[in-house]
Amino acid sequence: MDRRALDQLSVNAVRLLAVDMVEAARSGHPGLPLGAAPMAYVLFDRFLSHNPANPAWPDRDRFVLSAGHGCALLYALLHLTGYDLPLEELKRFRQWGSLTPGHPERGLTPGVEATTGPLGQGFGLGLGLALAESFRAGCFNSPGSELIDHYTYALVSDGDLMEGVTSEAASLAGRLGLGKLIYLYDDNHISIEGGTDLAFTEDVSRRFQAYGWQVLRVADGNDLAAIEAAIDQARAEAARPSLIVVRTHIGFGSPKQDDASAHGEPLGPEAAAATRRFFGWPEEPFFVPEEVLKHMRLALERGREREEAWRARLADYRLRFPELAQRFERETAGELPEGWAEGLPVFKPQDGPLATRVASGKVMQSLSAGLPNLLGGSADLAPSTKTLLHGYGDFGFGQACPRNIHFGVREHAMAAAVVGLALHGGIIPYGATFLAFSDYLRPSLRLAALMNAPAVFVFSHDSIGLGEDGPTHQPVEQLMSLRAVPNLTVLRPAEANETAAAWAAALERRRPAVLILSRQNLPVLDPDEYPVRQGVARGAYVLADSQGRPELILIATGSEVHLALAAREELQRRGLRVRVVSIPSWELFQEQPRDYRDLVLPPEVKARLAIEAGASLGWWRFVGDGGDVVGLDRFGASAPGRKVMDELGFSLASVVARGLALVGGKRDERDGA
Repeated sequence: MDRRALDQLSVNAVRLLAVDMVEAARSGHPGLPLGAAPMAYVLFDRFLSHNPANPAWPDRDRFVLSAGHGCALLYALLHLTGYDLPLEELKRFRQWGSLTPGHPERGLTPGVEATTGPLGQGFGLGLGLALAESFRAGCFNSPGSELIDHYTYALVSDGDLMEGVTSEAASLAGRLGLGKLIYLYDDNHISIEGGTDLAFTEDVSRRFQAYGWQVLRVADGNDLAAIEAAIDQARAEAARPSLIVVRTHIGFGSPKQDDASAHGEPLGPEAAAATRRFFGWPEEPFFVPEEVLKHMRLALERGREREEAWRARLADYRLRFPELAQRFERETAGELPEGWAEGLPVFKPQDGPLATRVASGKVMQSLSAGLPNLLGGSADLAPSTKTLLHGYGDFGFGQACPRNIHFGVREHAMAAAVVGLALHGGIIPYGATFLAFSDYLRPSLRLAALMNAPAVFVFSHDSIGLGEDGPTHQPVEQLMSLRAVPNLTVLRPAEANETAAAWAAALERRRPAVLILSRQNLPVLDPDEYPVRQGVARGAYVLADSQGRPELILIATGSEVHLALAAREELQRRGLRVRVVSIPSWELFQEQPRDYRDLVLPPEVKARLAIEAGASLGWWRFVGDGGDVVGLDRFGASAPGRKVMDELGFSLASVVARGLALVGGKRDERDGA
């Protein structure tokens, strides 16, 4: 069989496997695979440098299916090219416990680089993957010893390009000149509601040219030679990312071609049979011609040869640059260097008062010396979030191994890119903004948690205590909503040493984490007096105790811990035995053994008062039916921070009164009991 016929047979095998998956599940999206199979096949067959036998090979190309609803296309390609994805798993598409879920899931299906499906996310994740390649290449490559040299590809759809995160990410990618970022655009002119002309009529090519991208066009999505030539041209452009606009037809070859109904529902038995006839395909479902399987499984041989060549380069690199090689392998494995935390600053009371955002900045500067793969940036807020790594260079200015990324006012793209950096491996990434603006990036944060991507998000200006900027900037519901995200570690430190310990906990966990930091200055607790470091690692701890069994427990986070300490002093003066518990992380505390949790919060002590300048929802799990919460279930106000806190119930007098009410109003006789 000549090459052209074999190519066409292979493309059709991908198409019909996708149709069969959707028909077997009676659920799914057949339209994209039928239209986009040619471009995906050309990429996998001609260009993608990968080893299906080792999906984690560090120098592989990354492919992201941003249009994740078309995952049947990806599963067909992964199976045919030799990944550990048997045909039986394709037959179990979208079923409980299968390796072929309804949208791609990283960590579940071999060869899936990123969890996608929420449109636009894959586009942003690709930005982070390309940033990671650029950073690591700049840090480690030298003439004749290129350890890092790979591309990031994605298949994107009309729906992807409508999402706002795409505009943010495309603008930044163009500014940074990421020449190894190549996106194939499935331009089929159809969305769920009908033709894209209902809502999407801009000139996409000119838009991306304005962003600084190279834009190439393929007039016929079935023209394999034209697709190959366009990808070749994209790879030759080193200074700009490339968008290849490929005109396709959704549901190609089916009775539902160019119809919105092909997008998100099975073709149905009759239409599926007609599609098979159009492509001259046997009626047998999940049929794969032997010559197709033999041809596409050559990817295993190519991948093995490419990885072996790379490992030979790595062996030579170890001889030439032993220290760099050791660092490269450690970072690639996601390991922290020995003694990395020894340089963490220890703060003394005389260093304060100090906002936890300022303490975090000092901690980050200290960490940056021992963690050369710590990099990230903020959404144009570095002077406020204190997240600039001084003296380590800026991306986009021709510097080798720069550590600071200026994301601009693009919270959503920032978060997607930070997650992409984490997915790539070898990077400890962070992104920063105000806590109130975490709402702008929630979809990417949610995907970080879903993928267990070890990224750190720094959210400062954490409460109504920020003051004059008013309720638009004063977070109320954000903190509790972040705690509701599964697999996300939320840390709200009370002062500088808790902040250092929170950073340590976030990095040691190698899971997605957020640090919630204050704008206002706070006293520094004496680490010789308070067990801060050990306590933060366990999520909650007894910060100040009573003589004998406590009658009242005050539980607080962040800046309100200091209010709890002041209230304890006043209540003890009135004759009460009061314990103060700092709980910087609910998640860490909930992971502790029951005996430790009961030691901190004894079940027999029912009088418990939680204090946090945010929504009260959820606190009842700690205070129980006999407790109370000093929280905030309304928006804030514009005034000096101290005034806002006092007026909204976070004053010493208010907390003392709420505490007294829980214990029946017990007071010292000197107060006229």
